[in-house]
Amino acid sequence: MTPPEQRTGAISAARTLGAAWALAAQALQAADLDYGHGCASAEDEAAWLVLHAAGLPASEAGDFATYAHQSLTAQQALQIETVTAQRIATRQPLAYLLGEAWLVGLRFVVDPRVIVPRSFIAELLDEGALDPWLTEPPHRVLDMCTGSGCLAILAALVWNDAQVDAVDLSADALAVAEINRESQPYDLVLCNPPYVPAASMRALPEEYRHEPEMALAGGADGMDLVRRFLRDAPAHLSARGIVVLEVGNERAAFEAAFPHLPAIWLETELHAEGVCVLTADDLRLAFAPGAGA
Repeated sequence: MTPPEQRTGAISAARTLGAAWALAAQALQAADLDYGHGCASAEDEAAWLVLHAAGLPASEAGDFATYAHQSLTAQQALQIETVTAQRIATRQPLAYLLGEAWLVGLRFVVDPRVIVPRSFIAELLDEGALDPWLTEPPHRVLDMCTGSGCLAILAALVWNDAQVDAVDLSADALAVAEINRESQPYDLVLCNPPYVPAASMRALPEEYRHEPEMALAGGADGMDLVRRFLRDAPAHLSARGIVVLEVGNERAAFEAAFPHLPAIWLETELHAEGVCVLTADDLRLAFAPGAGA
């Protein structure tokens, strides 16, 4: 059987997007890579790579067949071959190799300093799914654990008149967080924190180990930062404010950690129970002195 790294050699001879895609997809598939940083399969990732090399947005991947017969230059084909070989050899997420990630049709610049954007919350913002939980458009929005800033940017695009603050746990972000510690409360707080439990961290595929550990690791049960965040959240929420929290596959861990905290779980296209809504009233009751949360 031909080693995966040798399967990339023919890509540079491809002269159409379709031919390069087929060869790149075969090489990626043979390498038994892990996906989850914007693509679900080798075929999807190859389409993203080929479109990028051709100067087309990854948002066109759904219509890739339309571009299959478009010509590639020798330089573009060589780029596809080179990046495919790098992806196989290093197992870095393709987003880092290309310097970009796509979320709900928007391009974000990324590198290994930030986690690759992939929050389920983005879909909820894009489709207006939070509207039933907001009595009026939010005046102030906080994106906690903002990473690349993608959710803050999406919120600013959805609510043009809102003040959107984005903070993170880097030293620079902590300085920003102090500035934001002011009396005016937030109507909406988005949070996609690190929530991967220790056992899962030890079993992560190689691709995820290229991302900042602090953006993923959530302690023994994955809820370390979630506990701190939710404990402090009520003091920064308006009377009818809400928190939209992502915990991915850790709903059971969340419910074990906060058995007395009502959570409204929102279904997204890729996950039926990865994001929940928490109201200011429920948070204040749960974290009141003597409460069980």
